[in-house]
Amino acid sequence: MAETSAETWNWRGGRIRGAFLEAADIAAGLLGEAAVAGGWERPSVLEHFGVRGLAGHMFWQELALPALLAGPVPAEPVVSLRAYYLEKVSWLDAGPGAPVSGRIRQGGEATAADGHAALHARVRAALDLLRTEVPGAPAARPLHIPSWGDWSLELDDFLLTRLLELVVHSDDLAASVGLPAPAFPEHVTAPVVELLARLAVRRHGTVDVIRGLARAERAPASIAGI
Repeated sequence: MAETSAETWNWRGGRIRGAFLEAADIAAGLLGEAAVAGGWERPSVLEHFGVRGLAGHMFWQELALPALLAGPVPAEPVVSLRAYYLEKVSWLDAGPGAPVSGRIRQGGEATAADGHAALHARVRAALDLLRTEVPGAPAARPLHIPSWGDWSLELDDFLLTRLLELVVHSDDLAASVGLPAPAFPEHVTAPVVELLARLAVRRHGTVDVIRGLARAERAPASIAGI
């Protein structure tokens, strides 16, 4: 079972589900912009990532989610969101040249291989399904993606990981094609900012994060958490 201690990073219920669906819709709108289609074959602002691969990477788990929800409950044990980020994922501290980063880029390229219009249509179709399926899914519904390993996440924790990715990568995608970052509402960005702050503390320690947020004269050069 997932951890239930005070150290669990807990954002659950309708707030996260609604925020995820709204963020996904805004990000899909960005994907559909003519500037994204026009920049499809160009490099993105992320090292070694093209616009096409970045777009595919942004949405591949949204594309997989309807089938995951419709499939059997996975047998792999559930881990907490805290354990996911602090113990399970290998990409968090990997640089652009690391093998795991290369696999992530390859996955994005494969997802977007059919072109801009096809990816946008697939994303819109997946979101149409998710608007029906996500709100009524059981609160503790586990999800497992084979590439993860022998563990699962509960749905609400999974959706928070997607919320972070959609907000962060929407900025990357917009910057890559000369568009302003999408204006996500505060109820979408608030859990993302809180999660990024926790990840920043993991990497830099509490004092540096507090200084980075509150004391410009003693702030470190970066408090980036991912």
